[in-house]
Amino acid sequence: MAKTCLMVKQRLTPKFKVRYYNRCKHCGRRRAYLRKFGICRVCFRKYASTGLIPGVLKASW
Repeated sequence: MAKTCLMVKQRLTPKFKVRYYNRCKHCGRRRAYLRKFGICRVCFRKYASTGLIPGVLKASW
């Protein structure tokens, strides 16, 4: 879980556009962010395995 102060700081408009970065909407993680889903890889695995992300299936072959 990310620090609350960093999550609040990220919501503010940055002084320069290039300073903007993405954070996971659930846990606030900055790294391994998946743009298509708006969450990090850790949360993606958790929610996909429980079936909370529509259209995502676990691969098996």
